[in-house]
Amino acid sequence: MAHIAMFGVDAVSHTLPSLEILRELVARGHRVSVVNDPHQRELVEDTGAQLVPCTSTLPEGDWPDDPIAAMRIFLEDAVQGLEQVREHFTADPADLYLADIGGYGGRVLAEAQGAPFVQLSPTYVAWEGYAQEVGDQIMALPGAAEYRADFATWLERSGATTHDPDAFAGTPPRALALVPRAMQPHADRVDERRISFVGPCIGERADQGSWQRPDGAEVVVLVSLGSSYTDQPDFYRECVAAFGGRPGWHLVLQVGRRVDIDVLGALPDGVEVHRWVPQLAILREADLFVTHAGMGGSGEGLLTATPMIAVPQDVDQFANADTLVGLGVARRIDTADATAEALRTAGDELLADRDVAARLAELAHQTRAEGGTSRAADLVEAELR
Repeated sequence: MAHIAMFGVDAVSHTLPSLEILRELVARGHRVSVVNDPHQRELVEDTGAQLVPCTSTLPEGDWPDDPIAAMRIFLEDAVQGLEQVREHFTADPADLYLADIGGYGGRVLAEAQGAPFVQLSPTYVAWEGYAQEVGDQIMALPGAAEYRADFATWLERSGATTHDPDAFAGTPPRALALVPRAMQPHADRVDERRISFVGPCIGERADQGSWQRPDGAEVVVLVSLGSSYTDQPDFYRECVAAFGGRPGWHLVLQVGRRVDIDVLGALPDGVEVHRWVPQLAILREADLFVTHAGMGGSGEGLLTATPMIAVPQDVDQFANADTLVGLGVARRIDTADATAEALRTAGDELLADRDVAARLAELAHQTRAEGGTSRAADLVEAELR
């Protein structure tokens, strides 16, 4: 039995992708410690892992548009987080450290203690040439030099052996990409000696409940904008107008915690509205997925071979939406253009196109073949050896 420590990030979209790997490692007899905010306690401890509480300073609301400011927020959170837990892992060091892309403290401790390290990336990874094509543009922005200097100073002071911030944050010695390889930009230029695509690591999620297609539902549509972009009552009304009340159609609408459901007005037959839904269970039954194109939802759409209407909201979702369109399995509609007519037309086109169904079947097969949870746990254990 090994002691494995995971440094997470206080965001559901970062926590969920790695949970099944932690659950599998616990099932294989390892002792797993997870550093994260107490907000994530229930999710973490449900896997059998032990939460090492670490209060986060990440904002709950809007993030700055300035990339350097956003990167500094992650750095400052990691700095203060490591101060909270360093004594814990000095007394009880891990045999191997895992970390989210923002869990910098995990790699710091691994290097300081001479332990193996594996990054678990919930999104795409850097490819060969990324630093020149993307990184140099970001590092030319105002404030970037100061950010890099502060990062480098912290790395040296904290005992890390890698002092170059770009190499530390962007080039992990070993990484597992928890996304379908099909979603990765420039996948042919990813160094697969260091990085392994294992695809979405998804369990049964029985704790989230089940869902069955209602009698008479010929077409099931799921609408979900994830957990962070749900305050969209106008958009939900357009979805109801697009898909609700159509003979043989059934609409499942997830609206999150911030929308007053009453503002959606009278709902036609065949429409159900929930704050949260068992998304994977519904996607296994669904015929159409209206999604914000977060990496998690995109991966689940591919894994379940569900055609998608991508309505991106922020950050990498715009690129994800374009990738899905390029794969031939989705239509992209920006929020301002997401009228009932546009949504209905896109949905009808996707469902009528046999090439979409064939491409989704192919991609679902490829995604499952990447190995998921079991292969990810195998690769982590290989680093222990």
